[in-house]
Amino acid sequence: MGIVLADWFTEHRITEVECMVPDIAGIPRGKILPARKFLTSIEERGLRLPESIFVQTVTGTYASERETDRRVSDVYLSPVVETVRAIPWYDEPAAQIIHDPYYFDGSPVDIAPRHVLRRVLDLYAARGWRPVVAPELEFFLVKVNEDPDYPLEAPIGRSGRPETARQAYGIDAVNEFDPLFEDIYDHCEAQGIDIDTLSHEAGAAQMEINFNHGDAMELADQAFLFKRTVRQTALEHKVYATFMAKPMQYEPGSSLHVHQSVHDVKTGRNIFAEDDGRDSGAFRHFIGGLRKYLPSAMPLLAPYVNSYRRLVPNSDAPINVHWGYDNRTTGLRVPVSGAAGRRVENRVAGADANPYLAIAASLACGYLGMIEEIEPSKPVDGSAYKLPVGLPRHLEDGLQRLGRAKPLKDILGQRFVSVLTAIKEAENEEYLRVISPWEREFLLLNV
Repeated sequence: MGIVLADWFTEHRITEVECMVPDIAGIPRGKILPARKFLTSIEERGLRLPESIFVQTVTGTYASERETDRRVSDVYLSPVVETVRAIPWYDEPAAQIIHDPYYFDGSPVDIAPRHVLRRVLDLYAARGWRPVVAPELEFFLVKVNEDPDYPLEAPIGRSGRPETARQAYGIDAVNEFDPLFEDIYDHCEAQGIDIDTLSHEAGAAQMEINFNHGDAMELADQAFLFKRTVRQTALEHKVYATFMAKPMQYEPGSSLHVHQSVHDVKTGRNIFAEDDGRDSGAFRHFIGGLRKYLPSAMPLLAPYVNSYRRLVPNSDAPINVHWGYDNRTTGLRVPVSGAAGRRVENRVAGADANPYLAIAASLACGYLGMIEEIEPSKPVDGSAYKLPVGLPRHLEDGLQRLGRAKPLKDILGQRFVSVLTAIKEAENEEYLRVISPWEREFLLLNV
């Protein structure tokens, strides 16, 4: 391993290495080392971090593991060699590598997001199945915001004016930020991030990038790296890129849609369709599992208080887990396709979700549907917004549902769910201490 990386470092003249581990929030954690020291460290299991980084909230505090009594100790990091990439936005040659954490007995750190996803993928592999996914990520460009109490605003484009009207799929609206997007494409190409289509979404300066379909872990890695790339590139252009689910009051939210199918490992055939092109039983059961278990998986798909502001009627976001053919009002959409491309698009997750955990949760729900042979309801032809709300309305509700979903907890890992719950409860308690502008405006002198 070290020799392969050493050759790669020499070829690319790498002098510094960023060793990254995605934490529960999807934030890159880790260490930065000189290239030579990095190579020595990985041979000696010397690249170490405290396991507590996986119990860290998004605010930087630590949640206690209430159901476990594990002492806080170090874990060692093992580089995922195929994820090594030169960092294109630095002047000096540097590399970034995603790492997996392990205990010193060689067992994986079961609360690390990459290992959670691998746990789910191993269940598929044991049955001879291989999930294929294609994420779609939305994000907003906003002006640099130095005061968190001040609302976000759309940035100034090439025309010298901020975007004020919604320009869904507007070509000229995308071209307002053409220099930024040229750099994003260049940076992604340099890193081997396989993005496909760029389009303008409904919000002011809101964009969407689609990824080509492929292996679930590889696409999760790419989405993780893409979010970092977009944020860094935006800073180079003196704007912010945000993946908040609902960053602005009067604009739509940003999602992480995940297209999913399941292929037979031996034949390579998409098991979601029969030979004659009809929907297969596995396809129906996968949707049945999503319908039954997704509401309980919401802390992985909508992980913050802000996430639930996106899930409101008539806002390009779902409010339930009904399904339909080419129906964008449903939480589960089946796009028009041939048998080889038969898939279901999970439209529930927000862009703020950790891509490893969002993909793991969605595939876990579908897996349960297939092994339990859960039949879905009939597809919805009209607007699903006319049907009852079926998703949790706030984070506390989502955590309670996850706590009751034993089959889902067994797949994701009981300890992981315990840690996730403790983190989310701690974040929610911190949020409740904040007095919002709405409260000051309407309650200060009126009640």
